[in-house]
Amino acid sequence: MPPASGRRPPTDAPAPGSPGLLEFDSAVRRRAGPVAGMDEAGRGPLAGPLVACAVLLRSGAVLPGVNDSKRLSDRARRALVPRIMDACVLTGTGVVEAAEIDGMGMARAVAAAFERASAPVAASGCLFLVDGLPVRGFPHPAEFVTGGDGRSLSIAAASILAKVFLDDIMLEADRKWPGYGFAANKGYGSRSHLDAIRRLGPCPIHRMSFRPLSPGLFDG
Repeated sequence: MPPASGRRPPTDAPAPGSPGLLEFDSAVRRRAGPVAGMDEAGRGPLAGPLVACAVLLRSGAVLPGVNDSKRLSDRARRALVPRIMDACVLTGTGVVEAAEIDGMGMARAVAAAFERASAPVAASGCLFLVDGLPVRGFPHPAEFVTGGDGRSLSIAAASILAKVFLDDIMLEADRKWPGYGFAANKGYGSRSHLDAIRRLGPCPIHRMSFRPLSPGLFDG
């Protein structure tokens, strides 16, 4: 039984919704031709970049277990990465660093991450299926799908690649800037992370425009 919050815990088991995700993409292909999925990871953390990934899967590719990355454990996501890559015709990754996020704001950062991720894939002439609400100025044909990482196989695959890519960046950040707990908190504002910022001050990958990093955090 799911917890009272209604959120399903991460799991290592194959996701039963995968066939439905494939059918969503197949239905779009029948009316629009090739499709690429795109999703991002890292909107909420206080540290680290925003990462978007785009994937153009082979038509008819079947990927049991692929689902919204948030519904999968780290172990399950990492086991799926090579299978996703083997099923891809093209992939793209877009990274927007913390300082860029501070300079342009999150809305523009998301658009920039999507633009960067889509560039290597766009020459295929595909339609992009993008998770979430419409992004103003996106330069390629696209459909924006609310909850798309739980509806589209291509978007779900992109969400897994983006999450693992970002997590690996934060694991490296933990080695480079020890003391903040990046390996465990992945940059999110846990109590121990905030305590570390008070104790050590921010490091170069902290997002200084985010409210918890305002000067008030360091008072007292």
